[in-house]
Amino acid sequence: MKNNGKSVSGVKIAYIGGGSRGWAWKFMSDLVSCDDISGDVYLYDIDIDAAKKNEIIGNKFNSAEGAKSYWNYVAVEQISEALTGADFVIISILPGTFDEMESDVHAPEKYGIYQSVGDTVGPGGIVRAMRTIPMYEEIAENIKKYSPDAWVINYTNPMTLCVKTLYRVFPEIKAFGCCHEVFGTQWFLCTVAKDIFGLEDLDRHDIKVNPVGINHFTWLTSATCRDKDLYPAYVEFCEKYPQGYAPDGKPDESWRTDTFISTECVKMDLFKRFGVIAAAGDRHLAEFCEGKWYLESPERVAKMHFGLTSVAWRKQDLKERLARSDRLINGEEKVEIEGTGEEGVNQIRAILGLTELITNVNLPNRGQIPNLPLGAVVETNAVFRSGSVTPVLAGELPPSIYPLVARVCGQQERLSECLTKRDVEGIFQVFSNDPLVTCSLADARKLFDEMCQNTAEYLGSYKLSSSR
Repeated sequence: MKNNGKSVSGVKIAYIGGGSRGWAWKFMSDLVSCDDISGDVYLYDIDIDAAKKNEIIGNKFNSAEGAKSYWNYVAVEQISEALTGADFVIISILPGTFDEMESDVHAPEKYGIYQSVGDTVGPGGIVRAMRTIPMYEEIAENIKKYSPDAWVINYTNPMTLCVKTLYRVFPEIKAFGCCHEVFGTQWFLCTVAKDIFGLEDLDRHDIKVNPVGINHFTWLTSATCRDKDLYPAYVEFCEKYPQGYAPDGKPDESWRTDTFISTECVKMDLFKRFGVIAAAGDRHLAEFCEGKWYLESPERVAKMHFGLTSVAWRKQDLKERLARSDRLINGEEKVEIEGTGEEGVNQIRAILGLTELITNVNLPNRGQIPNLPLGAVVETNAVFRSGSVTPVLAGELPPSIYPLVARVCGQQERLSECLTKRDVEGIFQVFSNDPLVTCSLADARKLFDEMCQNTAEYLGSYKLSSSR
C-alpha cells in the first residue's frame, strides 16, 4: 500500500463469499464512492461462476456515473490467492443453501414454533450454526496461514458464534463483526426526535447512542439527539402510539406485503416492560424472547405488525437478483452508485488513518460490558482510528434486562463450546433450552433430529446418531 496521509492506494481486499448477489454490489458501490482509497478486490467463492460474474459487475462500477476511485476486481479459484497479501478480509457467506434454510425456518412450524428470521437463535439459528462453524474454522485457519496481519470484517450470521470461532481458532486475529440493526434504531429515534421535539433534517448520525448486549439483541443505555435526552421523549412517544408507529398515526398493513416493514410494536413493548430501548429490528428482537410473547402464532405476529420472513420469499428474491446480475453483465441495466448506509468502507478508511469513526461492532468482551463473561462476543461501540479498533467501555447491562441478555449470552457460550467439540447431545441441550422451543422435550428431540437430517450434507464432522 501507498499512504500519503490523504489517500491510500494499492489496498488489497479479499472478499470471502465474493459471489454474493446483492451484498457485494453494495460494498462495490460504497468503495467506488470514496476518492481517498483504491486498489484490488479478490473475489473468492465456492461458486466460482458467481464470483466471475461479480468480477464483471465490480469492474463496471469504475465507469459508473459518480465513480471517484478505481478498484480492480479479480475472481480467484483458491482462497490462498485471495488472502495472500490481503490488507482486509470481508466474510459474507451463505452457510448452505436456501433449501437447508427452509428446514431451519419452517420445519419447527409443525410443532407450533414460528421464527421471523431463523439465522441467529431459535432452532433455525442453532442448526444454521452447526453448518457454519466448521466453515469458519477453515476460514480462520486460512487467514492465519495466508494473511495473519489483515483486518477481518464479518457480516455472516450467526454473528456472535462466527466472531467467537475466528478468535478461538486464531486468537491474534484482528476481526470484528458488523451489523446494521442499531442503525435502523437510530433512524427510528430520528422519527421520535422529530415527533416529540419538532427537530427537522435529522440523520441517524445525529443520534448518539451507547449500545450494550449481543448481536440482534442489543439495547441502548443512553440516546441523545443534538444534546437532548431521548429517553423522556421515548416514554412520551410510546404512550402516544400504543398500537405502533406509522406516519399517519395509524398502523397500516404494509407489513403484510413487505416482510421487512414493522410498526416497531415489539421494540416499544419491550421498552414498556423493561425501561430500556431495544436496538434491533422487531423480527430479530422477537426471536430472543419467550416464544409466547411475540411469536406464539402468525396471528400474534400480525397483531404486533411485523413479518415472518419465509424462505419462499428469499428464494423468489434470489431469482430476481440472479436475473438482475445477468442484466448488469450484459448491459441491459447499468450499475448505479448509491449510498447504502453501511459502515464497512468507512471502517476501512478509519483503520487506514483517513478518518476517525465511532460505531457499533461485535468483539470479544474485554470488560466493555462488565457483567457479561470475559471472552464472550458482545456488541458495543468501538473507536476506529489509524491501525486500531478499540471497544468502548459501555458499562453494565441494566438490572431489568440483565436476566434476558445473560441467559442468551450463556446459551451462546455453551453452544460455541459444544460446536467446537462436535458434541451433538450438548447442542441438543441448548436447542431444547431455547425460549422459542415451546414444545415437549420428546417433540424437541424429534424436531432436532429431523432438522439435522435435513442439513446432513453439511454436517459430516458430526456424529448425528449420538443425538438419539
